[in-house]
Amino acid sequence: MPREIPYREALREGLDEELANDDNVVLIGEEVAQYNGAYKVTEGLWKKWGDKRIIDAPISEAGFIGMGIGASMLGVRPVMELMFYSFAYVAFDQMMNNAATVRYMSGGLINCPIVVRGPANGGTNVGATHSHTPENIFANMPGLKVVCPSDGYDAKGLIKSAIRDNDPVYFMESTVLYGAKCSVPSNDELEDGELIIPIGKAKVKKEGADVSLIAHGRAVLTSLAAAEILSEKHNIDAEVVDLRSIRPLDETTVLQSVRKTHRAVYIEENKPFCGVGAQISSMLMEQAFDDLDAPVLRITSADAPAFYSPPIEKMQLPTPEEIVERTLSIC
Repeated sequence: MPREIPYREALREGLDEELANDDNVVLIGEEVAQYNGAYKVTEGLWKKWGDKRIIDAPISEAGFIGMGIGASMLGVRPVMELMFYSFAYVAFDQMMNNAATVRYMSGGLINCPIVVRGPANGGTNVGATHSHTPENIFANMPGLKVVCPSDGYDAKGLIKSAIRDNDPVYFMESTVLYGAKCSVPSNDELEDGELIIPIGKAKVKKEGADVSLIAHGRAVLTSLAAAEILSEKHNIDAEVVDLRSIRPLDETTVLQSVRKTHRAVYIEENKPFCGVGAQISSMLMEQAFDDLDAPVLRITSADAPAFYSPPIEKMQLPTPEEIVERTLSIC
């Protein structure tokens, strides 16, 4: 039987393997050491690797993210944990103005191999200041890579690639997914001995012929649930494409899917204005206009700060039922 483990455990395995692979890899963040991480992603790693490799940081993202960026320019490969990606905004200058531009500004002489990881999602009733999804904001900046894995398999394979990358990689997870299990092979089961997924390669999660549901992060799971309803109740065969990486963007896989199905719906938990779906929609209109049999649809979270009320917040985020209803309008 294939091994099934939670998303957080798959992430932990990837981190552990990279700590073993390269002595320059260190983990830094609030409560990542003795407390095993706010979401238990780093559980047990401090006991295994000690104070010099797993380092608790003070509650100052501007301070410790800036420190990590400086260390990365000197050869360290820091993996920085944000308790919420909403807190990245207090380190915005360091993450956008320094990490993203140093290789360009130095004429290629200085790399910044840093990974900043943590949850970027709503749906957990923690209010507007803790529920941001800033993948579109960071993807706007040349020099940055943005990754949003939707399951443990991708999370492990992509975190290993992110740590080995010589550019800044902003790795956005979901607290809702941390406990979700999926099949993740052990290294003994793999021909190459380890799970590595290249950054910038999308994945077709479900083959289909009638419409392409394109998504990233947790919205991929919502799209898969919608595809099941479309098949069972409406005889519509939806294809589901998981971007996995926001930047670099795998345009080829997206275009191949839409040219096959002739219809496209982008689903994301991001806000609609200037969202990832806006970029995908523009790309499809420019490069696949003659292949489309209907307008490109975008399904996003409500264009408002995240609601604190649990029942109302559920209504704010995309649901399988909303995806089905909107998809039926173009099929």
